[in-house]
Amino acid sequence: MDSEIIVHSGGCHCKRVRWKVRARPSVVAWQCNCSDCSMRGNTHFIVPSRDFELNEDSKQFLTTYTFGTHTAKHVFCKVCGITSFYIPRSNPDGVAVTFRCVDPGTMRHVEVRQFDGQNWESSFNQTGISSCSKIISRNPE
Repeated sequence: MDSEIIVHSGGCHCKRVRWKVRARPSVVAWQCNCSDCSMRGNTHFIVPSRDFELNEDSKQFLTTYTFGTHTAKHVFCKVCGITSFYIPRSNPDGVAVTFRCVDPGTMRHVEVRQFDGQNWESSFNQTGISSCSKIISRNPE
């Protein structure tokens, strides 16, 4: 994996929700089969919350859905319905970014790993996913 940190921009389909995220150009994304992610087809990479910046104007277009433990905050655009990011149950101190919502041109490689959300506890313990929001980042130069 690349060691450099760059700024990726992205957002929802209608462009009312926009954000920037500091991450490597090559990321590990998680494909989850929980009831929500499997229906949405979401595959996401996780960053520490300090590395995610939502454009101020975007907040008015967001709404949130929770279920089960209510730890995950499934945030989506009120206009187009796209979940371009959310707060995951596995990493409530981080942000899960839908890699397909990153604007073209900055992602070099996406390695997709499986997370068994139907057997959440065992997958959480076996995958090491919780470390994704703990990675120390640095500001791009």
